[in-house]
Amino acid sequence: MKKLHFLLFFILGLIHLTAIAQKKNESYQLNIKKTQTPVKIDGVMSEQAWKESEVAKDFFMVLPMDTSRARVRTEVRMTYDDKNLYLIALCYKALPGPYYVESLRRDFNFGKNDNFLLFMDPFNDQTTGFSFGANAAGAQWDGTMFGGGSVDLNWDNKWLSEVKNDPEKWVFEMAIPFTTIRYKKDAKKWGINFSRNDLKTTEKSSWTPIPRQFPTASLAYTGSLIWDNPPPEPGLNISVIPYVLAGVSKDYEANTSATSKQKIGTDVKIGLTSSLNLDLTINPDFSQVEVDRQVTNLERFELFFPERRQFFLENGDLFGNFGYSTIRPFFSRRIGLGVPIQAGARISGKLNKDWRIGLMNMQTARDQNKNLPAQNFGIVSLQRRVFSRSNIGLLIVNKESVNYNPDPLSSEPVYSKYNRNIGMEYNLASSNNLFTGKTFFMKSISPNRKGNEIAQASHLQYNSRKWNLLLQEEYVGKNYNAEVGYVPRNSYFKINPVAGRLFFPKGGKILSHGPKLSGSYFFNEFFRKTDNQNMLAYAINFRKQSVFSAAIINEYIELLQPFDPTNSGKGTLAAGTQHNWFSWRTEFVSKPQSVLTYALSTMNGGYYANGSRLNLAGEIGYRFQPYVNFLINTSYNNIQLPQPWNQTNFWLLGTQVNVTMTNKLFFSTFLQYNEQNRNINLNSRFQWRYQPASDLFIVYTDNYLPAPFSVRNRALVLKLTYWWNKK
Repeated sequence: MKKLHFLLFFILGLIHLTAIAQKKNESYQLNIKKTQTPVKIDGVMSEQAWKESEVAKDFFMVLPMDTSRARVRTEVRMTYDDKNLYLIALCYKALPGPYYVESLRRDFNFGKNDNFLLFMDPFNDQTTGFSFGANAAGAQWDGTMFGGGSVDLNWDNKWLSEVKNDPEKWVFEMAIPFTTIRYKKDAKKWGINFSRNDLKTTEKSSWTPIPRQFPTASLAYTGSLIWDNPPPEPGLNISVIPYVLAGVSKDYEANTSATSKQKIGTDVKIGLTSSLNLDLTINPDFSQVEVDRQVTNLERFELFFPERRQFFLENGDLFGNFGYSTIRPFFSRRIGLGVPIQAGARISGKLNKDWRIGLMNMQTARDQNKNLPAQNFGIVSLQRRVFSRSNIGLLIVNKESVNYNPDPLSSEPVYSKYNRNIGMEYNLASSNNLFTGKTFFMKSISPNRKGNEIAQASHLQYNSRKWNLLLQEEYVGKNYNAEVGYVPRNSYFKINPVAGRLFFPKGGKILSHGPKLSGSYFFNEFFRKTDNQNMLAYAINFRKQSVFSAAIINEYIELLQPFDPTNSGKGTLAAGTQHNWFSWRTEFVSKPQSVLTYALSTMNGGYYANGSRLNLAGEIGYRFQPYVNFLINTSYNNIQLPQPWNQTNFWLLGTQVNVTMTNKLFFSTFLQYNEQNRNINLNSRFQWRYQPASDLFIVYTDNYLPAPFSVRNRALVLKLTYWWNKK
């Protein structure tokens, strides 16, 4: 395993030496000039500024194939003044008929909407940036960009846009305040690209040419925005975002009286420089955050749910993307888990073109009912760009219990006095993005945990139009401990090879098809196999964007500790028992160019203790464009096992209704029934964006026992936020 780690590290280094190259689309340039006349954001190209602006046009097709110019015509113009960056996009129709959108919901699903997006790389480093855009009905899209092409849509900030439609085209116009984005002072060249998705023609297009295996968000393939003069300095940039909250809740299971809650708090954003931001929070509240989608849990290890709280999101990749999806030394949802956050501060952003920094300090309150002490969380992240698109990172995580000296003889729960993690990682991204990879090393420091306190992993991936090849290895020591992270499994080695191939027929309904072979092999610290999964899959991608796939899977598991294969409390299988089975899976996802969309999946085969498991799952959506979107999803599990489990059936049902009266007025209701957890959950949320980034929320939550049907708890919250700027 160590030899494999060093081999991957060596190969990463060799590829890295070849990564120094000129940006692929450097020759695609759009010149931007300052306007001396006002620009009104109304979706109408009537201002003199637009007549004097250079035009980005003649887009390239990315999907279904990347070998020609786009069929759909798109024209983009940009200008600016002392306060805002402006853009207008004329999105012409190639075929007659209405556009396709889900709703007016913000941060829509890219693949299910006719849309236009801007990808912006102000530091021209091809790794970080911002994305803005809208669908054809005017729903806004905004997010921060990280990792060279990923977009975090949980980021939300202040900007204006308008969409107007006519029989020939739809027009998107927007204004982005310079105080909203981060950029390098005095820089006259930014990375930039524009993306268009047109569902009637099933065409995704880009201003610059991009290989079809990469997203149009790939910053390695941006062109250049050339400024006539450096963009203006934002000056003193302070935003204060206070909130007031009132709520009432009642716990019917505990038969307690209703309790009311009144709360005030604030967030503050201070632009230390044009590219470095200080975020402060005092007595934060996150009651308006959408609930997690429930799942039937048949796993042996803890499940992962993403962070949705706004305070943790800007430059969140600096903190949360260290490591891998199952080896995260820092996971912000560990902060404030069941206890209130009293205050916090974050400094994050760019020091210059090559250096990024993230500093965070959070303080939580004491919970006397759980005997949980007040805790302090300190995180340091430093990232240095190397060569064209790669970087080296440092991460330090410190969790400290404040004034905590537990009595070892007490029957109360005992918590750790401290937990620390320190490590480095190297991220590879070749200039053409064909090769990507990572290697990292972490060490934890905890009281009473000595020896094998490390975690390390590496991977190398090659992704061309026809081939997808991956080799990954991981090691997590027995005593590695990341209390502010997400590491569901310890004491293992893992090897994960993947190989996939695509074939492209000439014409016909099928766009591409091909096999994929993958394996995951787990070993204990004595290099004895404990788990493995081998899968052979075949996928068919249709020209109308529907997808069908099928797979055969072989699984072997040796239980390292007792486990209930139904997670229902009926009994456990003994540690050391071995289980081996075959299963098959199928999945079909319908084309998105319809008001009715659906997805179906099946899984059937063996299970633990020579048992069997059948899973049927489906999702169906219907939209009344652009105001109402219905979504129903369901999952059924039938598990056949020997006694004491016998036959176990689990239903999981979810219904979501999104009503968007305008792109500033939203109402959503989410109803979930989870038979495994014996819970029915209702969450309704009303949101009125009465000013940019300022909202009124009304959130109602109910939880019920399904049998006998009765209320478990109920809550109603009203929250008002206001975004105030000092510029």
